[in-house]
Amino acid sequence: MVREDKTVWKKNYFDRLKTLFDEYPKCLLVGVDNVGSKQMQEIRIAMRGHGEILMGKNTMIRRAIRGHLQSRPELERLLPYIVGNIGFVFTSEDLGEIRKKLMENKRGAPAKAGAIAPCDVKLPPQNTGMGPEKTSFFQALQIPTKISRGTIEILNEVHIIKAGEKVGASEAALLNMLSIMPFSYGLAVQQVYDNGTIYSPDVLDVTNSELIKRFQQGVANIASISLAVGYPTKASVPHSVANALKNMLAIAAVTDVKFKEAERLKEYLADPSKFASAAPASAPAAAAAPAKEEKKKEEPKEESEEEDMGFGLFD
Repeated sequence: MVREDKTVWKKNYFDRLKTLFDEYPKCLLVGVDNVGSKQMQEIRIAMRGHGEILMGKNTMIRRAIRGHLQSRPELERLLPYIVGNIGFVFTSEDLGEIRKKLMENKRGAPAKAGAIAPCDVKLPPQNTGMGPEKTSFFQALQIPTKISRGTIEILNEVHIIKAGEKVGASEAALLNMLSIMPFSYGLAVQQVYDNGTIYSPDVLDVTNSELIKRFQQGVANIASISLAVGYPTKASVPHSVANALKNMLAIAAVTDVKFKEAERLKEYLADPSKFASAAPASAPAAAAAPAKEEKKKEEPKEESEEEDMGFGLFD
């Protein structure tokens, strides 16, 4: 197969990137560090029908975006994030679901010396199954061990690697000997582009119920501040009206002022017996029933005393 000219290939790449930006309103800016070609192929297969993945050199991506700024000026916001080994995942579907699909295609990887650890690595207490000749590895890492039945046993949990630090040669060798693959790599979402707006992928973790809860909390805070400073707002007006009604009822209770909402209150104050009529009628009936039962239990006892009269059978 004859490879097309480099100039033609670049032009086709620019045209494709422009077409994708015009066709899809949303995309994820993803990092592809430590992702192999086979894993990338699996991710592309998983994304079929849900979106398109496009990789490329940063210089070509920047050039293509700058050439498309006349018709899409909002794309300029992407330029500061075209750094490192990155790519695009274009989609018209829910960005949260697309992110989940990308995370499902992560693969475990061993620790390599010199690599930056993406997460913390801890060794739990365990019997390693390794012979005493490997004790030097644990001593170099200051891991407390003992020899149990001819094998090395780790006594306490050890924080061997911290996130963001370089993996040392000793740590990498020990994890490999223990057949532990502590890291997992895949397409890591770095930024989200949605109809001209760029935001952190952490926003995708916020659910609708959490948004409603935060909104309600904000409304409550505004109402509290408005009531405290005496400045009416839409959030505080219902509370102000309720408080005013309470004050009016209190005034009506001790004066001759009358209005519709205070009529029932004045009726209760004029005739307290209405409070008793409003109580549930089942309570007295329930109280009367045990009383009748107690009387029935006491009656047989009185009859037995009258029949005995203090005399024995043979008196």
